[in-house]
Amino acid sequence: MDADFGGALDQVGAHLRALRLQREITLAELSAVTGISVSTLSRLESGSRRPALELLLPLARAYGVTLDELVGAPATGDPHIHLRPITSHGMTMIPLTRRAGGIQAYKLVFPPAKTEREPVLQTHEGYEWMYVLNGKLRVLLGAHDVVLSPGEAAEFDTRVPHWFGAAGAEPVEILSLFGKQGERAHLRTRPAD
Repeated sequence: MDADFGGALDQVGAHLRALRLQREITLAELSAVTGISVSTLSRLESGSRRPALELLLPLARAYGVTLDELVGAPATGDPHIHLRPITSHGMTMIPLTRRAGGIQAYKLVFPPAKTEREPVLQTHEGYEWMYVLNGKLRVLLGAHDVVLSPGEAAEFDTRVPHWFGAAGAEPVEILSLFGKQGERAHLRTRPAD
């Protein structure tokens, strides 16, 4: 077996697990949708079972992605980014980058604010930068409660308790850069002459 091919297959499990966690789906839920047993799904994700076409096809259907996207196949030279929206908890996330690791770019669309529920702040490793395209974005960050308008941006360490969503009766669209390892967005300028 070609070393590059074998190496690519070794990465499929981690890619499958990351995709499932990103979609906030349990192994049991994925099993119910695909008909693949929980133990088989678990072994695929851990890398103790090699992926086979009869397992990958139902997984690709369940996630709404191509086989190439499912297994994290290398790019074929096509420079287009094929936008596949992911909807979770009313928010639509459109990935704008394809490479694994490093800073990831997304377009996020939040539905209008719901007044019946209090926002739940969360923390996790990473660093986030957001730019508001349309609507008004409410950002709760520690003790701060800020509303951003189109053209405004915010950046923060995601280990600080935070929440963000639409600030009113209109949906809000933002661009988001997120680094899991805490990478900050850096501005580069030319040195002065």
